[in-house]
Amino acid sequence: MGVLEKVNRQKAAAPAEQAELPLDSILMHDCVAAMRSLPAKSVDMIFADPPYNLQLGGDLARPDGSHVDAVTDDWDKFDSLAVYDKFTREWLAEARRILKDDGTIWVIGSYHNIFKVGSAIQDLGFWILNDIIWRKANPMPNFKGTRFTNAHETLIWASKGEKARYTFNYRSMKTLNDELQMRSDWEFPICGGPERLKRDGVKVHPTQKPEALLYRVLLACTKPGDVVLDPFFGTGTTGAVAKRLGRRWIGIEREANYCAAAIERIEAALPLDESALKTMQAPKAAPRVAFGTLIENGFLNPGAVLTDARRRHVAVVGADGSLRCGDASGSIHKLGATLQNAPSCNGWTYWHYEAEGGLKPIDALRQTYLLATQP
Repeated sequence: MGVLEKVNRQKAAAPAEQAELPLDSILMHDCVAAMRSLPAKSVDMIFADPPYNLQLGGDLARPDGSHVDAVTDDWDKFDSLAVYDKFTREWLAEARRILKDDGTIWVIGSYHNIFKVGSAIQDLGFWILNDIIWRKANPMPNFKGTRFTNAHETLIWASKGEKARYTFNYRSMKTLNDELQMRSDWEFPICGGPERLKRDGVKVHPTQKPEALLYRVLLACTKPGDVVLDPFFGTGTTGAVAKRLGRRWIGIEREANYCAAAIERIEAALPLDESALKTMQAPKAAPRVAFGTLIENGFLNPGAVLTDARRRHVAVVGADGSLRCGDASGSIHKLGATLQNAPSCNGWTYWHYEAEGGLKPIDALRQTYLLATQP
């Protein structure tokens, strides 16, 4: 299927009660109008990365005079804070209508807009479950030296009401974090390297989010087969991660160049093997870097095969960082101990992966990750 054949260019919103879900496709339309075409209580999760209304007053330059590629696009410009507030309440009202009673919504923003978004979320009857701090491992410095470096963004996670029975894969999050309870401060580098989409050396989208961030969000509060809606789809991070994790997705995006980039990206994304999507639960242990962090950031893929140094045991990596060997499963430490009938095991040195020149302990991947992400 050609790239743009997967883009649904809506001319007018169909009556919501008659519409069918356009699964795994992009609605090329204004987000409010597109959401009005979807049936009530039809999606399991919404991830929204709305315009931040940055209100930038002119070009931004580095101390050497070079230009900073900041957000100057028309889609981020609003005539006033009142206009932005009205837009925010309109799309959030539609989001609430199409979200299932047991569904949740995630909204990401910066200090420019997140407090206004949070107020609207509460006014519309959502119940805030957490605010998550995405701490950027490599933030852009404050070039003028007039403020603190803006090194984080905030995600609001909310259900439809205080008593809603929402999905939270607590134990998968604990396993992903090497059996420590997952906290509300997450550290990921900003999107860069091969993951950053570029055309002719220029970023396709100025605020592309890292796939590792969406990986954690989707793994935390959806199940395989759930429908995830992104009303500000951009270049398709949500769709690419949803495909990898066996979730269905719907994107809404009005910019044609973003739609084309998103479809190309999602078509190239490889879904995980069904066995790798089986998540597990475990207790105890934690080194400096969680094993799940390597998976979220692509240093090791779900479905990869690990062995001990003597190749006696073979284990398959799960999407949440668990390992499965026959009928046994657990974290890298727990499964290693179980297979050896030992009280404990350092999984970082016990498990190995196939590399050029032979087997290497997975601790080598941990060290590579630290070198790549430390300032």
